[in-house]
Amino acid sequence: MDDLDHRLIAKLRHDARAAVADLAKALGVSRGTVTNRMARLQRDGVIAGYTLRLRPDATPDEIRAWTAIAVEGNQHHVIRALLGEPGIAALYDTNGRWDLLAELRVASLAELSATLERIRGIEGVSASETSVHLQTFRG
Repeated sequence: MDDLDHRLIAKLRHDARAAVADLAKALGVSRGTVTNRMARLQRDGVIAGYTLRLRPDATPDEIRAWTAIAVEGNQHHVIRALLGEPGIAALYDTNGRWDLLAELRVASLAELSATLERIRGIEGVSASETSVHLQTFRG
């Protein structure tokens, strides 16, 4: 990836629905260049997809939480199990005290409790710590 690829990705991170013509103008290149770069980045797996980002207040009834997870043994087994968990919106590999960080999004406290029980029940999960997301200051 070169500088143009990085600048294109930065523009797409800001607005994944930006028109190719607008991207080309902002980057100072032709529409064909932008289209070809996007196609190559998608084909190479650099761009894995496009997503929708909601304002934090757009889903006021949704409960969000962060669960830090310590793993003993086969981390790949734990990751596979966590990726199949419907309450997990995102999963991150981390360093430090915790091995993984899971972003949880559920509809109720009962669903949060059930999700946490399933996470703690996964073979290889040795400890977890959960914090409920109360407010977003910058999103």
